[in-house]
Amino acid sequence: MGSAIEPTAADGSIYRLLADAVLLLHLGVVVFVVAGLLLVLAGNWCGWNWVNRLWFRLLHLAAIAVVAAQAWFGVICPLTTLEMWLRHKGDSLTYQGGFVEHWMQRLLYYEAPTWVFTLAYTLFGLLVLLVWFYFPPTRAAKKGRPD
Repeated sequence: MGSAIEPTAADGSIYRLLADAVLLLHLGVVVFVVAGLLLVLAGNWCGWNWVNRLWFRLLHLAAIAVVAAQAWFGVICPLTTLEMWLRHKGDSLTYQGGFVEHWMQRLLYYEAPTWVFTLAYTLFGLLVLLVWFYFPPTRAAKKGRPD
């Protein structure tokens, strides 16, 4: 007869640690989306050519496009879902709604309906697109040539 393996307290700690890692990754994505736009604007005003690199701009545009699309289709971010699943497995408290909604409410004590966040993501995405055309991305300079 086989015996069931009982989870230990250490197993819960691993899940909570992984949930915290996902939270940090999620925070990194949020910072990249917001700071990326600020870097593109500041960089173009200060003459930093690297901010218009095609790979950077495509990654930035894709990031906000995914966020806006998730909001429009009512999809909770997979990072939020993964974090909450890990917290549940680690016997930690989970939260309702999306990552940004939850932490905006926690940090700013501001509650808003989901449509407000959808509108904010959409407007931010449109601003990123406007900046894309105002400061178009460039390909990397060939070796031996100045940037």
